[in-house]
Amino acid sequence: MKSFKLHEGLAFPLDAINVDTDQILPARFLQKRRSDPNYATYLFHDLRFDKDGSEKIDFLLNDPIYKNATIIVGNSNFGGGSSREAAVFALEAFGIRSVIAPNFGDIFFNNCLKNGILPVVLPKTKTDQLRTLLHNNPENNLTIDLVKQTLSYAGDIFDHFNINPTAKHNLMMGLGQIGLTMKHSKVIDDFELEYRANIRAK
Repeated sequence: MKSFKLHEGLAFPLDAINVDTDQILPARFLQKRRSDPNYATYLFHDLRFDKDGSEKIDFLLNDPIYKNATIIVGNSNFGGGSSREAAVFALEAFGIRSVIAPNFGDIFFNNCLKNGILPVVLPKTKTDQLRTLLHNNPENNLTIDLVKQTLSYAGDIFDHFNINPTAKHNLMMGLGQIGLTMKHSKVIDDFELEYRANIRAK
């Protein structure tokens, strides 16, 4: 997965509460492969598109200003609902590197960490304030510094955030579950050799 240390990007304010994983990626797209060139279009599909495939003009992500957004500033209970990891795959396919919210669905939160997307928890008063700033000044980027654990808006530090040290290290090193396993490949290989030798000796 991609490493995450410092990211500056355009942020998309999503005011709705309880944005669950079925809204992030509707269930009918679960069978799609991540290599599908249209995977990014499945993100928030039923919020973004009408049944005929035309864009809904009232959904901000369809505004040309936000077409290249790489950060989402959400509201309470972001990513609740079912445990589908593919919801995170859809965020990644679109180019989202971080989601900021007051709280997250636990499984969604961990799926983000496992796939190189940084979930940032801030107090609701702060996320509400930040979304208001973004609505009023959509051209101002956010900067997320994972090393210093700071979030900056328009060049000034907006707030600090907490993160588990192990998750922080893995994100900075770009280590997903497979990458973490491969770091121990020699130990695994040595165990397999010893195990097979013991089996043959019996």
